[in-house]
Amino acid sequence: MAAGSFEGQYVWSPAADDRALARACMDVRAGRYLSAHEVLKETRDDFEVRAHRSLVLASVAADSDLAERWLAEEPGAEAALLWARVAMLRALRMADAGDRRQGALARIARSACDRAAKELPEDPTPWVAQLALTRLDRPRDPAPQGLLTAPAGPWYLFAHILRLDAWHREAHHRFLSYFFTRYGGSSSASWDVAAFLSQRAPATSPLRLLPLVALVEDYDSTALLADRTWEQHQWLTTATSIHRNWFPRVADYRFTPVLDLSYLAHALFMAKREFEAREVFTAMGPFAARMPWSAFGDPAEQLSRARRSCGLPVPHGS
Repeated sequence: MAAGSFEGQYVWSPAADDRALARACMDVRAGRYLSAHEVLKETRDDFEVRAHRSLVLASVAADSDLAERWLAEEPGAEAALLWARVAMLRALRMADAGDRRQGALARIARSACDRAAKELPEDPTPWVAQLALTRLDRPRDPAPQGLLTAPAGPWYLFAHILRLDAWHREAHHRFLSYFFTRYGGSSSASWDVAAFLSQRAPATSPLRLLPLVALVEDYDSTALLADRTWEQHQWLTTATSIHRNWFPRVADYRFTPVLDLSYLAHALFMAKREFEAREVFTAMGPFAARMPWSAFGDPAEQLSRARRSCGLPVPHGS
């Protein structure tokens, strides 16, 4: 395709190229849970995919009674996990909306997570859901040595999850978000935690992206030269190192890690490394994630602006 044209539109679905998950989402919308059971059961040995699939399915099921009905009709590890994820999302949504029902929903969610953890003790996913809920009650465990600000937080629960899966992607992102300013943390704490966690991870791990996530979270468009931040040596080095060490591994993934690729493409584009950004955009194909683009304006417009800068096609009219 010639630059400036685009066959079709961006695909914003979090299922991306996981076709089995996309079909399961369609069935869940129709009130059926058999395919959800199948796509979750086959991930019992792949916790990364299990976490992703359960979260995407829960986002579809949260506005219906499917999770409760499945658990009542055919209880089991997969039904319990989807219910835990749905209950978690409902509690977080109520909290974000300032709804007074958040306390009751949080208690239901924690009970659901406990049940799911008992169904499949080796699965870290129910514990990750518990970790997501900690921004509501703000536990204050002491931080381990090695952090400049020593921020208190849910360190004990996080450590338990790491014993089950040392490099669990969602667990690290949930833990980092606990320290975001919007949830009662601080910029200094989130910087500190992002650096600490990313430095622990292998150079080939997507967890090296955590500082870039914190950078977007802390973005202030009114700050002097805000958009030039990614050109600073620290952030340019971070982005190019991830491109060099992690990005080549993406070809071996079962499914395209769209959100992680989006953060990497954005950082490279902001750092004016269009050649590398173009490679990342190309690997994403038509799939797109709203973050980090939505932090800077309309996500479709921001994504198209970046792709044009890299000489890539965009949807017609965008």
